[in-house]
Amino acid sequence: MKNNQKKKYLIIGIEVLLGLMHVVGIGRHSSGFMFTLSASYFSDFALPFVFYFLLAIGEEKTEFLRKWWVKAGIVFLMAALAEICQYFGLHILGRTYDPIDIAVYTAGVLLAAVVDWIFSIVFKFWKIEL
Repeated sequence: MKNNQKKKYLIIGIEVLLGLMHVVGIGRHSSGFMFTLSASYFSDFALPFVFYFLLAIGEEKTEFLRKWWVKAGIVFLMAALAEICQYFGLHILGRTYDPIDIAVYTAGVLLAAVVDWIFSIVFKFWKIEL
């Protein structure tokens, strides 16, 4: 199996796992702070993480995406732009402006970059071979 195929399968696995966590709703069966945290911020954390790795699939054919900070920057800017649009009444990816969302987007993107770095150490197939 080609290295890029292994990488794609691992990314798809990550995407499916986070999607299932979102659908099942980790904190939906709890109460108080955990419920609020899960209901309000899980998507804001998971979506930037997922989109970072979707961009990573394109690294082989799109050279500028090979830098972690490019992927992180694209994802963060798009998420922050959607939040800013909500502030001005444009309902893009949500209806309610919450400045904490921007901090949660940052955390999701940064965790994705760290996981990307760890994968490049652990999995020989992770790095692009030209």
